[in-house]
Amino acid sequence: MAAKVNRVSHVVLNVSDPEASAKWYSEALGMELMNYSSEVQMAFLSFGTLDHDIALVKAPEGVETGSPGLSHTALSIEGGPEELKEIHERVKNTGAKIEMTADHGLTKSFYCLDPDGNRIEILYQHLQGEDARTFMRDVGAMLEPYDDLEVIPDQLTI
Repeated sequence: MAAKVNRVSHVVLNVSDPEASAKWYSEALGMELMNYSSEVQMAFLSFGTLDHDIALVKAPEGVETGSPGLSHTALSIEGGPEELKEIHERVKNTGAKIEMTADHGLTKSFYCLDPDGNRIEILYQHLQGEDARTFMRDVGAMLEPYDDLEVIPDQLTI
């Protein structure tokens, strides 16, 4: 068998202030700050298992922050509807913009913007393993509002 890539290792996002953004990711999403380097203007955050899952780097002069070439980064939670509601409230309380809720069939989620406009999807997946793979093959993409979270969705292209 030929060698192959097997997973996403981490995501690196351009931000205007890595230290402030790291604080938001810690407070809103419960991530652990593993390291912050003022010298290279970069923060490394972990969900608790890996050395880092997300890195935040100061955007070079003239480089746009937000998600110009990336629709969104999707982050899974432990738990289900109650935990999603709890995180939704925590994110909302930071003043972050909640763009929409979504029922994608195999996941339920909400989309928000971090302080620099990077679009983040927070989700729980209620179908697992082969059931999830079968759903994706047979049904594919679907997008309905997830009514268990209170938000008035803006227009959003994912």
